[in-house]
Order: sequence, then C-alpha cells, then structure tokens
Amino acid sequence: MTENCQKNGLIDRRSFLKRASVGTAAVSVAGLATPARVPAQEKRALPTVRLGTHIITRLITGYNPVGGFSHATPYLSRHMREYFTVERTVEFLRHCEELGINAFQFDLCEKGRKVLDILWSGGSKLQFICLHSTRPGIAPLDEAIKYKPIALAHHGGITDGMFRTGKAQKVHDFLKEVHDRGLLAGVSSHCPANVARIEDEGWETDFYMTCFHYLSRTREDMMKEFGAVIFPEPYTESDPAKMTEVIRQVDKPCLGFKILAAGRKCGSQATVNQAFKFAFDNIKPGDAVIVGMFPRYEDEVQYNVHHTLEHGVT
Repeated sequence: MTENCQKNGLIDRRSFLKRASVGTAAVSVAGLATPARVPAQEKRALPTVRLGTHIITRLITGYNPVGGFSHATPYLSRHMREYFTVERTVEFLRHCEELGINAFQFDLCEKGRKVLDILWSGGSKLQFICLHSTRPGIAPLDEAIKYKPIALAHHGGITDGMFRTGKAQKVHDFLKEVHDRGLLAGVSSHCPANVARIEDEGWETDFYMTCFHYLSRTREDMMKEFGAVIFPEPYTESDPAKMTEVIRQVDKPCLGFKILAAGRKCGSQATVNQAFKFAFDNIKPGDAVIVGMFPRYEDEVQYNVHHTLEHGVT
C-alpha cells in the first residue's frame, strides 16, 4: 500500500491573530470558553464553496473531539468525551453557527442523534455532513438519512482497510446506495493512492474527505517506508504535501482534514495559523477544511474563523 502511495504519479507542489484581539476567555455555564464578542462591524462572512447544490463554508466543524477520538492518548480521549456532553456539544455547534460556520461533519452515534434532535428542533441552519460505515454504535444508513444530512461520506479508516484487503467494491457500492437515496456521496481516505485510484476508475463520487496524514499505514508499510514502526500513528511532515498533490489533480471538491495533525500543530496560535495557511495555499479554491475543536481552555472556534478569513479567502 505504501509503495502504491509513493508510485501513483503524484505531481509537484501575516502574522497571526494576537490573543489580545480575541479577548480574555471566561467560562460559561456550560463550560465553553467564551471570549469577548467581535463587534458587529468587524465581522466578515467566511468564504464558501459549493458541494452539489449546497453552499458550505470553507471551515467545517469536525467530530473527533466531540466523539472523544483524540488520536493522542486514551486519557485525552476520555477527557474529550466527558467534556462534550450533549448540552455542551449543542452549545458548541450553536457558537460555531454564530461565528459564521454553516456546516459540520459528524458520525451518527447515540450522542450525535441526541445533539441533532435538539439542533433541528431549535431551528439551526447548520448543514450536516455524515461520515458513515457499518460498524458498532453507528446508525444504519436509512436511519442516518432521517437526520437530514446534505451528504454522506464512507469512513476513511474503513475505506483504507477495504482497499488493502481487496474489498474496494464495497466502498463503490456505498456510493451507489447513497445516490439511490438521492443524496451526495463521498469517500474519505487517509491514503492519496486510494483517491487517485477512484479517480482513475471513474467512480461516481461527488466529493472526497482527504486526510493530510496517512494514519492507516500498517506495521509492514511503516517498516518499508521508515525502517521503523511509529507508535501509535505515523504523523510525518511529508504527508500533507503528498495528499495535497492529489487534491489539486482532482476536479471534485475535497474536504481536507487533520490539517493540525490531531493537535500536534497546536502548540501556539502561530503554528495553527501556519497550518491553515499551508492547507489553503495547497488545496483548490473549491475545497474546504474540516477542523475538530476542543474549546475547553480557549475559544478555538473564534481563532480558526480568523485563520480561515486570513488564508481561505480566494
């Protein structure tokens, strides 16, 4: 698989917002960090792209912190799960909407269903992109569709496993099944070669979710490529460039995710800003990014909105 990723014809390839301008964080009743609001005259609309007939912001709220998938340590994952109660998750998404984000990506687990019930009954205009596959705890496809997603994407880790074991046709069948229900269908993957293969074979996908880091390398892949096994997941500096090379070759919209390497590029807002800059400089004007946020200690939503306004306007 690594060899395929390396031999797939991949082609060449302001200073950050100061904390003082955001305001001193306070803690709300529900526990979200809530800095001083930006005056109305200073607010700008986030840049948007088209996904089928839908217009979505180039910054999309991601799911992993809400679901407790830190991609770091079990304790951090547990901390995220305990923090993001249903009530806090609803407040978090409403805050995202207040600051101009109009789309979010979720797995439809039990907590996700409860959150959506509250959001939709409260009149939220957020647009839901559902990451889906058949696995424990996830709603079946027909139930997921009842929660009004604008699009469904086949889960990246499952995609990569199916490609590796010769079962890629099951991913293709997923696209057909979603289309039969009248919705946009996409594929998520961590491996650039999988995206390139789908394009080469002319699958009827409407969009891709493209990970900036190839996390699904097997132990054998890592030994061949690095001469060592990176534990528990391989985050390398070279991976984002490899995926964005493929993204630029694909005509369809790509939603880049893990642009912050699951928090590894979050040591300072300067580092976060540079990651946003790299992402928007290296994807197409019609692409967007999905970013998970954990606003326990500071308002990451407001920071990320500013980074998108600085680098994502075309």
